[in-house]
Amino acid sequence: MRRLWTALAALATLSLTNCGYNAIQSSDEQVKSSWSEVVNQYQRRADLVPNLVNSVKGFAQQEKDVLLGVTNARAKVGSIQATPEVLNDPGAFAKFQAAQGELTNALSRLLVVTENYPQLKSDALFRDLVAQLEGTENRITVARNRYIKAVQDYNVTVRSFPTNLTAMAFGYKEKPNFTVENEKEISTAPKVDFNPTPAAPAK
Repeated sequence: MRRLWTALAALATLSLTNCGYNAIQSSDEQVKSSWSEVVNQYQRRADLVPNLVNSVKGFAQQEKDVLLGVTNARAKVGSIQATPEVLNDPGAFAKFQAAQGELTNALSRLLVVTENYPQLKSDALFRDLVAQLEGTENRITVARNRYIKAVQDYNVTVRSFPTNLTAMAFGYKEKPNFTVENEKEISTAPKVDFNPTPAAPAK
């Protein structure tokens, strides 16, 4: 009897391997691992925001709108639960993506504004925070690229025959990915003109 169960278990394992079940499991775990790193790096950036805002506020309190924009964007990011379940909900993923893009743009505006304050730029604490922010942005880029690749591999697996049949049987669906439009948006700093051309006098 024991031999029979052993044989059945071996056949079941072989069947799952041939139908791609194990490949789907492996790809799914790689996506989750890559997503976790993306979230960790975004959280690292969010943790820098309060100190960065306070540092700028000490030299440029008049930039209230810019400072408020960064604070509000960080609050929006913090209100989104970036759990692995987000990966199975395109709508929730899009909200996460949009919130992070908003914070990216707000921080870019903040750094553009600081160009007008030489004393702030020479402050040791501010320079250290900016260096940490730049390093974090680089880590975010690396983590996002790994996630994009992991999702591409997973989506190909669940779409390809015969693993697509296994994916349908076990409820595995394609996962959302970062869009090309968003990649362009977050990599382009917003243009802020602090020296507008004077309006022509009325005739």
